[in-house]
Amino acid sequence: MADWYVYTGVPDAKSDIGRLPPPPPWRDFKGVVPDDTGELPEIDPTHEHQARSYRPDPGAVEQVNAALYLRRPLLVTGRPGTGKSTLAHAVARELRLGPVLYWAITSRVTLADGLYSYDPLTRLYDRESGRAHADADDDEIGKYIRLGPLGTALLPACRPRVLLIDEIDKSDIDLPNDLLTIFEEGRYEIPELARQKRRTHRVSTADGRTASVTDGVIGCRAFPLVIMTSNGEREFPAAFLRRCVRLALPEPDRDKLREIVRAQLGELSDESEDLIQLFLSRKTEGQLATDQLLHAIYLTHHAARDHGVDRLALAERLMPHLNSGVADDDD
Repeated sequence: MADWYVYTGVPDAKSDIGRLPPPPPWRDFKGVVPDDTGELPEIDPTHEHQARSYRPDPGAVEQVNAALYLRRPLLVTGRPGTGKSTLAHAVARELRLGPVLYWAITSRVTLADGLYSYDPLTRLYDRESGRAHADADDDEIGKYIRLGPLGTALLPACRPRVLLIDEIDKSDIDLPNDLLTIFEEGRYEIPELARQKRRTHRVSTADGRTASVTDGVIGCRAFPLVIMTSNGEREFPAAFLRRCVRLALPEPDRDKLREIVRAQLGELSDESEDLIQLFLSRKTEGQLATDQLLHAIYLTHHAARDHGVDRLALAERLMPHLNSGVADDDD
């Protein structure tokens, strides 16, 4: 393991993000951390097992550290089941950066969805029903604004958040270019707040907390670790790729599959060799994901208690090829 690594990928390691050197001059952001910024929980119990049992390749560890040092987004490409999303949770766990902020991408998602949302209709209803003061200066507009995952990740803090932008290759063609300015500037404006007489407002965040926003502008202090996943279904603009650290996750070979099974299922790995062989042989005929193998090992272990079960046949039925259509059955 290289001495300069902050993220090691070693099981149960507790590394210190404070070991990072200062950012490059062109990535040094000046956001002011409010005094009322609360502490985040260091570990997300929801994804504890996946994060703890993740086993990154040396190349993945190196590229994660490159993204951390350079304060650049990490674009992770790979087939389904290669661990792209789990990587984000593993990094957050080891570096104790709190729960991962998650932004799922579809063709309908826009940059605004990731930054914040404003609910003017509820605000109008509250004012007309007497729940809010009619004077705009006394009307706390902040409670009608909710930061999105990207907007929350850019809140000024001494430690970076981890933001997972999942399946960015499914986005509208404009989203990667729209992200460029945000990634370069590390800040954005909320016009609805910037127009108010009051300078500071409390808004809700994507992770259920609240945060102070002054003069309608949010700008990071520590640039978040942005991990974007892609199944490789499209090409990205050169300008976008130039601003990312890129990582291509290979499909696991036999030794890697053994390591994954041992980490995920413990002692069940002792009876998995035949199913690993079945999985590898079926992969030559079509696309499979590693979690299908894990499902097969777990279920066949318990089903084998019934001596009438054909273990390999059951496992094969749990491994349909992902790139094959399902025929309609009219019977």
